[in-house]
This record gives sequence, C-alpha cells and structure tokens, in this order.
Amino acid sequence: MGIKVCLEDVLKERGMTSKELCRLVNITEANLSVLRSGKAKGVRFHTINRICYFLQCDVGDILKFDGSLEEDENEE
Repeated sequence: MGIKVCLEDVLKERGMTSKELCRLVNITEANLSVLRSGKAKGVRFHTINRICYFLQCDVGDILKFDGSLEEDENEE
C-alpha cells in the first residue's frame, strides 16, 4: 500500500471508541471505518487535523509510510 493507517492502535491507546471519535470529528462511522481499514483513497486535511486534535496525537502516529511505492492502478 505505501501508507499504513494506525488509527486503531491510537484509539486503543487513548481508550476511545470509534463512535466517540466519529461524534467529535463529525464524520460518519462508515467513513471512519474505510479510513481505519486502510481502504480510503484520500482524506481531507481538515479531517486529519480534527482526528489528531481529539486524539492528542501527531499525524505520524496515525499514518505510517511503509517504504513502498503504490502504483496507480491505471498505469501499465
């Protein structure tokens, strides 16, 4: 993938449920689930900002680069 989402780990460390985070960040549980699963194709900086604020963490705590290059599916 290239970018690994570690949101589940940070939620556990903070003792917060995904429902609580959804309410605070003002996003749907479905959208947070897509982000947590790593299947999101993109995320707004505004959303990342709010997640980091309410979890009191840094962007690097929830998003990790795994060292690989994700190739565009449309390129050959």
